[in-house]
Amino acid sequence: MKFGVIERLRREHPVRMMCRLFDVSVSGYYAWRDRPESKRSREDRLLLEKIRVYHKQSRRTYGSPRIHHALATEGHRCSRKRVERLMRANAIVGARKRKFKVMPREDVTAPAPNLLKREFEVDVPNAVWAGDMTYLWTPAGWVFLAVVLDLFSRRVVSWAISRKPNAQLMIDAMARAVYERRPNSGLISHSDQGCQYTSSSYRKFAKANGILLSMSRRGNPWDNAVSEAFFATLKTELGDSFIGFDAVQRELFEYIDGFYNTRRIHTSIGWMSPMQYENRMAEVAA
Repeated sequence: MKFGVIERLRREHPVRMMCRLFDVSVSGYYAWRDRPESKRSREDRLLLEKIRVYHKQSRRTYGSPRIHHALATEGHRCSRKRVERLMRANAIVGARKRKFKVMPREDVTAPAPNLLKREFEVDVPNAVWAGDMTYLWTPAGWVFLAVVLDLFSRRVVSWAISRKPNAQLMIDAMARAVYERRPNSGLISHSDQGCQYTSSSYRKFAKANGILLSMSRRGNPWDNAVSEAFFATLKTELGDSFIGFDAVQRELFEYIDGFYNTRRIHTSIGWMSPMQYENRMAEVAA
């Protein structure tokens, strides 16, 4: 008897069998299959294709707010909730922040005064730079990254990496920024009170180049919020572990110089990339 049932099931048409299992009529299935695509469904399908393109172009880091803005900029009219729904239904997600890991802090002496005082909105380029350092993991050990950002455009004007978190790393990053941007004397360089920034060698470099040092209050990351936010973004979108020192250098170059400065839109500067903002402001000034 069982053999006869199995043979009958094998001979049964797959569509009829599935309709019977899901308790739907065969005619209803074919009516659904042959029904023309609705206008709403067609628009969702085309919109989803655009969403996938923008998500890929952002190195799979953009969430619904930035993708919605990119769509609106290109003239695609749709609500943010619609973008959220399509991304959620198709498992398209932006990069998410990881848990913050506190770095051990060394005792420091004689910090510079806080000249910035959380005035992060700067009207001209090369007037106030913010610097900071973070660490990245590789199987061979930690790699340390120092950056210099121009608060005018949020652009990473320079960065350097090293296997040692010493003052020379900060000097290398700042020296490259000075060489490329040629700031006038009186530039404010803001940082935390890390021992690298309060070292005599860093202070000597700053004095020789006419740079005024400014430092956050002890244990107050909000005083250097722009640099902290950049590192949070970098570790969210790029990650904080790499296969080796060369991989760190290569991927940081691709991310910072190939994406962050040139194409990544920032809400704080009018939904433009740092370089777009600098070019736009230069045109307005001209």
